[in-house]
Amino acid sequence: MILCCGEALIDMLPRESAAGEPAFAPYPGGAVFNTAIALGRLGVETGLFTGLSTDLFGQMLAASLAASNVDATRAARSDRPTTLAFVTLAGGQASYAFYDENTAGRMLSDADLPGMPEEAEALFFGGISLVVEPCGAAYEALALREAGRRVVMIDPNIRPGFITDEVRYRDRIGRMLAAADIVKISDEDLDWLGLGIEEILAGGTALVCLTEGAKGVTAHWSGGSCRAGAQRVAVVDTVGAGDTFNAGLLAGLARDGLLNRAALDALDAETIAPALALGNAAAAVTVSRAGANPPWEHEL
Repeated sequence: MILCCGEALIDMLPRESAAGEPAFAPYPGGAVFNTAIALGRLGVETGLFTGLSTDLFGQMLAASLAASNVDATRAARSDRPTTLAFVTLAGGQASYAFYDENTAGRMLSDADLPGMPEEAEALFFGGISLVVEPCGAAYEALALREAGRRVVMIDPNIRPGFITDEVRYRDRIGRMLAAADIVKISDEDLDWLGLGIEEILAGGTALVCLTEGAKGVTAHWSGGSCRAGAQRVAVVDTVGAGDTFNAGLLAGLARDGLLNRAALDALDAETIAPALALGNAAAAVTVSRAGANPPWEHEL
């Protein structure tokens, strides 16, 4: 099982009403939620640990998780509101305005941390849930607690406009990168952090996947690297593209028996290629249709 740890929220996506007025429509989303949904649809046993509201939007999120075969029993339920993210699109690229004060997701704390079943092979972390308190501290504590016991993956998925305490956030990301076995990071995020791939590998990470949009992804490990080109498709929007890549990568690694530190330390280009290809193929389907709508296994 892969346990995804992070935000589940409602993306308010731009639409047009029947009268031609600008409007927003609610869709379940969030970076970590999207990765969990994509994993479930790819046939991987998946769970989500998050703060989940009992309100109308929380019910939408829970229903979406169940429909994609994601186990949400470890989520911390409360009657606090659900986080909302209003999305605007320009040239297919998404930008976000978050409404997150006092929400079920944000108010997650160390007291909510779940026990870990033996069958859990890996934990995935990322997104805006690492930015704010108290949930950011809780997710960090879980990652550090489980590091060394099972594979830990992080995708910072940085939203600079959401960061209010940059020093604290940079420190947290630094500690979590040092604890991670797998890091997926975009070229923009790498630039924002001011890091190099070699620095991350030197900190103990076994695999770093650098994504560069239409250029594809380059996997780096100690002593080697390989590039996997992105599939050419007509792009509708990029919402959920990186999240879906994460799921495809993890699904591919799981299927090939590579979700353990010994296997990750022995990676080579031939071994990692199928997981990269699955990540790219899944992401290509997501960008070819509106919103974060990852593919089912039979669509690939």
